[in-house]
Amino acid sequence: MAFKIGIMGASGYTGAELIRLLALHPKIEIKILTGERQAGKNIGEVFSHLGGLNLPKLCRMEEVAWDKLDGVFCCLPHGNAQLVIRDLPSQLKIVDLSADYRIKDPALYEQIYGHAHVAPQLQKEAIYGLTEHYRVSVAKARIVANPGCYPTAAELPLWPLLKARLIDPNQIIIDAASGMSGAGRDPKLGTIFSEVSENFSAYGISNHRHAPEIEQELSLAAGQEIKISFTPHLVPMIRGILATIYVKMGSGVKIDDLRQTLMSAYQEESFVRIVPQPPSTKDVKGSNFCHISLHEDRREGSAIIVSAIDNLIKGASGQAIQNFNVMMGWKEHLGLQTLSFAP
Repeated sequence: MAFKIGIMGASGYTGAELIRLLALHPKIEIKILTGERQAGKNIGEVFSHLGGLNLPKLCRMEEVAWDKLDGVFCCLPHGNAQLVIRDLPSQLKIVDLSADYRIKDPALYEQIYGHAHVAPQLQKEAIYGLTEHYRVSVAKARIVANPGCYPTAAELPLWPLLKARLIDPNQIIIDAASGMSGAGRDPKLGTIFSEVSENFSAYGISNHRHAPEIEQELSLAAGQEIKISFTPHLVPMIRGILATIYVKMGSGVKIDDLRQTLMSAYQEESFVRIVPQPPSTKDVKGSNFCHISLHEDRREGSAIIVSAIDNLIKGASGQAIQNFNVMMGWKEHLGLQTLSFAP
């Protein structure tokens, strides 16, 4: 019997990717798609590549019969997501793709997002969904907070190295670049073609909202508080994240020690690959893979790590499905085998 799910915010990029992937999931039936401004339309009218699928029309949130569902993927903006999830029936399995349940400290959340959290108890209950490192907790969770795209690209390579105490936790620089789909589908001046084309720009310097999320998780791995230097950039492409990470190795540590630690940490993982050459965003486009390479820096005792993901898949919808599969006790790759993607 198919597990009935709803996708809230299905008219955005992450919602569309969830539909594309879940349409091929052998254990899931999509019963509800919400999209406030697109309510009443078929999904094919919003995303033509999804036309022809036997799916319900987009509806408004107040029209949803939550008791008819078994699970929900929430693709609403931060702030809105917590309001909706707070009032959902307790029997629902929930994966939230917003930032609302990622930050564990309510005071820090308020500082970052400019408003108090309306569901602090659920904030404590939610499990951070970096699947490869929280799998056991995710399997028992009712609510999973899907990690951000930049944090996923940074945390996967750094977590095992910090846990093994092979790198200096006080000397981490993350220089990351993302495609424009990470900014969402709503039109904004900074994301229109004439602003983005033939341009490469840094933004959110020293104050990007993903930095505290990365620091929260890396601090847990290291067993001490960590502050990172993190600079995100916008690239004139649609999708993908490439993170170049600079680290200082511990005394007596060699680049092969880092490589062997990562290979050992991820040798049984389906979606993390340690590769010999620097990965590119095309290497992972449309997939749930994270490719990681390691390189000795010209500075003695330092190393450069390169990490590539598709921001809409491993950085959002694919990891959400991976987490949901774990929550349900299913094989982790279900719904994630296809490598086709929308242009």
